[in-house]
Amino acid sequence: MNNEIYDALLKRYKNWCASNIGEHEDEIRERRTMCDSIQAYTAQRLSVLNEDDFYGLMAQLWSMAMWGNKHYKTDQIIGNNGMPLIREELTNLLYGKDPIEKRWDRFRENVTGIGPAAMSEILNKLNPAEYILWNQKAVKGFSLLEIPSVPKSLSQIDGKKYAYLCKKGRELVAYARQHGVAEINDLLTLDYFIWKEMQDVDPDGLKGAADVPAAQNAQPFVHNDIRDRIRDIGELLGFKAETEKKIADGAVVDAIWEVSIGNMGRITYVFEVQSKGNIDSMLLNLLKSRNNPSVQGVVAVSDAAQIEKIKKEAATLNGLSDLKYWDYNDVIKVYEHLSEAFESINSLGLVPNGLF
Repeated sequence: MNNEIYDALLKRYKNWCASNIGEHEDEIRERRTMCDSIQAYTAQRLSVLNEDDFYGLMAQLWSMAMWGNKHYKTDQIIGNNGMPLIREELTNLLYGKDPIEKRWDRFRENVTGIGPAAMSEILNKLNPAEYILWNQKAVKGFSLLEIPSVPKSLSQIDGKKYAYLCKKGRELVAYARQHGVAEINDLLTLDYFIWKEMQDVDPDGLKGAADVPAAQNAQPFVHNDIRDRIRDIGELLGFKAETEKKIADGAVVDAIWEVSIGNMGRITYVFEVQSKGNIDSMLLNLLKSRNNPSVQGVVAVSDAAQIEKIKKEAATLNGLSDLKYWDYNDVIKVYEHLSEAFESINSLGLVPNGLF
């Protein structure tokens, strides 16, 4: 860990807390109230969890803030998994007797639609002394502190890595306490510190921070992450969006956006993500998807170098002359900007929860 950076940030945060006592207390009180709400979901309550209670659990999460229609999202999760499985796996994740490594991996393997950000948020608010909230803000904070072996992609978080991040988070809390910053006393208050102090840091403004490697800001290219972000972008834009969808005989594509437009019928856009592997196989999949008459556009998603290779290969094939190309870095940027925009719009409360 870069102690110089952490010391500088802790000093700045301590001074802010002293000058803004009321605001700090309100923020922490709000977070403690959310903990109380999550902790009300006891093992007994989870064992008889119904759809309304599941909505109540999920709708309050920060990881759900970008979804205006949270009922749509929770109904989708229920439809994909079924309430019996959700009850069983949530109970095991939160209250099972196995180490968190095993409980985390079991949940990830069995449940779709609830990812690491939501899982860790529930765990963090259930037991803030033990479990860290892990999202992109935490990635940025840990990377700034040069904590080793920080996974840059949420999809890379398995149980072993989550347990490691929790341990490192507890070490940060202990360090803050030892250095007189009593405001950081568990992993919930550490999360507030990360959110408050570590998102838009000017490295030149911190002692020693100029030595932070630029590579920490690099965006990783993980196939399933990009696939899921494409789906989420489609949903935010109002499309029916799915991943791993059979679109034609012999063609299961990474993601689709679909919409019905009056008497024009259904319109479908197809996305294939190429992080590595055989380009010919991806192009063949896109060609086969053209056999579905609803497909109006096909998009290859990759990095800049591979996009150039894909363009050369596609130029030799009939049927892909209108193939579109999307750099995965732009996918990440679009998702982040849309998420922030929808969180801001949803915070206005123009459409009451549950109206649609």
